[in-house]
Amino acid sequence: MNSQSSSTSNLGQEGPETLFTPITHISENRDPYLPYRTLSNEANIAEYTAETDTGVIPKRTITKTGEKASYKLVTFTIDDPENPKNFPLWRKWWCTIVIAVLCLVVALCSSVITPGIEGIQEEFGCNRETALLAITLFVMGFGIGPMAFAPMSEIVGRWIIYATTFFVSLIFLIPQAVAKNIETLLVTRLICGIAMSAPMTLVGGSLADLWKTEERGVPMAFFSAAPFIGPALGPLIGGYLSLAGWRWLFWFQLIVGGVAYILIAFTVPETYAPTILTRRAKRLRKETGDQSYVTEEEIDRRPFGETVKICIMRPFQLLFGELIVLLISVYMSVLYGLLYMFFVAYPIVYGEGKGWARGKTGLMFIPLAIGVILSAACSPLVNKHYLKLSKKYNGNPPPEMRLIPMMLSCWLIPIGLFIFAWCSYPHVHWFGSMIGGFPVGFGFIFLYNSANNYLVDTYQAQAASALAAKTFLRSFWGAVTVLFTTQMYHRLGYQWASTLLAFLALACCAIPFVFFYFGVRIRRHSKFAAPDTPSAGPNDIEKNAAH
Repeated sequence: MNSQSSSTSNLGQEGPETLFTPITHISENRDPYLPYRTLSNEANIAEYTAETDTGVIPKRTITKTGEKASYKLVTFTIDDPENPKNFPLWRKWWCTIVIAVLCLVVALCSSVITPGIEGIQEEFGCNRETALLAITLFVMGFGIGPMAFAPMSEIVGRWIIYATTFFVSLIFLIPQAVAKNIETLLVTRLICGIAMSAPMTLVGGSLADLWKTEERGVPMAFFSAAPFIGPALGPLIGGYLSLAGWRWLFWFQLIVGGVAYILIAFTVPETYAPTILTRRAKRLRKETGDQSYVTEEEIDRRPFGETVKICIMRPFQLLFGELIVLLISVYMSVLYGLLYMFFVAYPIVYGEGKGWARGKTGLMFIPLAIGVILSAACSPLVNKHYLKLSKKYNGNPPPEMRLIPMMLSCWLIPIGLFIFAWCSYPHVHWFGSMIGGFPVGFGFIFLYNSANNYLVDTYQAQAASALAAKTFLRSFWGAVTVLFTTQMYHRLGYQWASTLLAFLALACCAIPFVFFYFGVRIRRHSKFAAPDTPSAGPNDIEKNAAH
């Protein structure tokens, strides 16, 4: 947060009827996890981003009945211990690690059943495509859940969503482990996927709650790695667990999920500032009898119908009406689809082609996981470079500066796929095709982080909806890819099937370059993109590109 010494700040000012006390420690205004969708346009967001000497911001406004009203908007005080950003460092890291582990478990659950698909086929007498729906429906849930859980968390807080949804997912893991028919398995997998999407949806907001903008580089690396390490570890662990029977794959999910639930439910507190301050306002009203202690959540919330409309319709407006959101979402969908295609392609290349057992095939995912871990470890360096660029632009770099890591790392994905493709002949040593997973894994994190940051900086107050649009398309495409990967590899052959994917990834490499050089012009014609600051015009981008 930036210190502000002015005695008459007008940040978030709503009109002549609103007065403010001195505000210090204003947080970054590009935070997409503030309650823009649940509060009216007149609400004073500074209440949630400011620390004040008095703990209140006076507000005079006109009520819906036309009467003048005076309120005391409750804020955090300077160095307030209840402000999650002021938690001791060890507590911040504990919360971050627990949340990252929760995301890792969720991602693991999406792929760990892959080696058990054949067992499911044999048990229930279904074809392979039907059995693969156990993966497809689960991942589809990742696209459905965020539409509800993200706005719900802006109303009731993060913790209650974590605790309730993950508990529901654990309950529905039990009928999966004891299922007597394929219908039970598939229906409960969909419900479980929807419920488990909450941690993946809320983790970005939780990290924003805990860490100041300049501190988020390393913590965000923990989060970024989890959604990719989990799917990579799933087939490795599942390959050996499936030897004891496919049902153990679901009991395993229940065990690790239960441990993660205990950690999140009993050791991580509420971190969402609006919820914490609303509780404080209620406590102050009760203790003092002064009913003027309020929060914007209590007096300036949008009508429920309007909130629902924004949360459901806005992501699709952005997805189909904004070129930036559409192409970035398509790119991330291609990458996510590649990841889930590997779950089917590896057993074909190594199981069918080389005659390997499922456990040994799972070992081939290790370079992919190592690539993800190493790229996550490099994330702080990328963040350090961005901070240097930020100084060059006087603290207001254009969103296109977020694309630089993407422009450098996008080539790694097709390189890795080409290596995997042409080393996948049965007579070629396994090391060649296995090592192709390393550049793919290494490129994932830089692409994923750059895409998220670019959407956040471009759309700011609309960023939550932009991210929801990306998640929706990404999840549905990733879910569908597993259904046709087998046919594609059998008809095109191992080499040309992977080559097709490599060329698709290669074509997507043009996307960050297009936006880097033409993003400013595109944003000028956008209805939802945030306006450019004076220090971030097209000339600045061209000068930076020249350097």
